[in-house]
Parts: sequence; structure tokens; C-alpha cells
Amino acid sequence: MTIRIVTDSASDISLEEAASLNIEIVPLSIRFGESEYTDLIDLSVSDFYTRMAESDLLPSTAAPSPGAFEAAFKRCQEAGADGVICINLSLALSATGQAAQLAADAFSEIFPVKCIDSKSITSGLGTIVRRAAAAATNGQSMDEIEALVENLTRRTRIFATLDTLENLKKGGRIGGATAMVGTMLQFKPCLDLSSGEVVEAGRQRTRKKSLLWLREILENAGSVEDLCIIHGDAPDVEEFKDLISDLVSDGVRINQLGAVIGTHGGPRVLGLTYLVD
Repeated sequence: MTIRIVTDSASDISLEEAASLNIEIVPLSIRFGESEYTDLIDLSVSDFYTRMAESDLLPSTAAPSPGAFEAAFKRCQEAGADGVICINLSLALSATGQAAQLAADAFSEIFPVKCIDSKSITSGLGTIVRRAAAAATNGQSMDEIEALVENLTRRTRIFATLDTLENLKKGGRIGGATAMVGTMLQFKPCLDLSSGEVVEAGRQRTRKKSLLWLREILENAGSVEDLCIIHGDAPDVEEFKDLISDLVSDGVRINQLGAVIGTHGGPRVLGLTYLVD
């Protein structure tokens, strides 16, 4: 069987890389007030951060329609695929996975589509999708790829420190970090998103201490794979890379957060994604 992988733009995989890996990207929408943009299509990552810095309005996101997923599934079918695995950002954070499932249900009599909740975002989701695409290229079946994705989902870890909770609070994704709202001016919020939800993982008084907290998380993680530094236009990302350099044996990717996750993380968010054994 020939299996194709579909995901959404919260995976922070560029359209160019997606094309090279035979991955279909279904974009979310980004809104600044009354203006709405299709992620990656008419709003680039650099344009998003410029607009966020210049605008008094906090951006918001909207999930794709089921029709957008149906169109992606149809493109896969027309390209010769025998089935699709659709891997989306955490259901706890977005209605995107629900839209994908509605589309899959509508397609079920025509074409087999399996939707999987990654319980992840940004490069955590991106790592899962890339590995699933590699398995599909190697001829693995839908069942084999589904088992791989479920395994990767359990092994994915995401930690981040924010400069502000305002974006997360406005977007309604604050989850288990609610208690931090009253003290956000005095602390740098530290979050654990490994479960697919926003969970408070600590509070640090300064940016420097929050970066040291991230280093400690990585140090205690032991052996990891696919390590990635994620950031939302953070000016100190190279400084942080140097801070963890002695803990890294196989290199580290640096990935600027796309508009979807950048909308909720806000400016200068910085974090880590990786797989544990």
C-alpha cells in the first residue's frame, strides 16, 4: 500500500519541506482583528512576527474547515495513495482534529483515512509527522504507521518558558496554568505541554533563571532524540543554544515557532521539544 501523511500548519513544517516528504499541510487561519490570513499561504512566519510586534491587537487562530481536510485527502487519493494517516495538533488545544475527523468520516466509503491526536504541537508534532512520513516512504502499512505514531506520541516532551501569559490567556488555552495569571508580572511562566495540555511546571523570577530551568529539564531527561529549540522571535536563542551545548551530543535543530503556536505563546517564548527513550 501507498500511504500518505496529512497534518496541519501547527506542525511548523514548511511547505517546501512538506512537498519534499510527500506530506500534505492543511493550514489554520490567523486573525488580527477583522483581518484574517491563511497560515503559510498569505502570512509568512516573518510577516506574522512583524505584524504582532506592530499591532495593538493580540492575534487569534481558527481551525481549518472539514472541507479543507477533504480537499487534502482527495489530493492524496488522486496522487495514487491507498490511504491516509492524518496527524493533528492536540485535541485539547484546538478543534482542528475534530474538523479532520469529520472529513475522514465523510471520506470513509471512498478512501481509508485514519485520524490521530498527536497530543502535541510545533516541533513535537513535526517530529512525529516526519517520522511517519519516512515510514510511509519505506512502505509501511497504515496499522504499522499508526502504531509508530502512538509510540512517538507517548515519548514526546515539550517544555517552554514565556515572557507573557497574555496571548495564552486571551486564546483560552491556559489550561492547568490558570493559577499563574495573578502572578505573571512577577514571574516568567514555565510550562509543560507534553500531555497535549498547558500545565504549569514552575515559576522563575528572571529570564536567565527560566533558561536555566529549561537546561535542568534537559539535563534530567537523560538520552533524548530529535532535540529541537523552539522560539518565538527570541533574541537570546543562540545564547540558550550555547547554554545547553555540553548536554547535546547529536546536534540540535532551532525552529522558529510558526504563526499558530506563536499566536498563543506570544513574543520571545523559548522552549525545547524532544523524544525520550
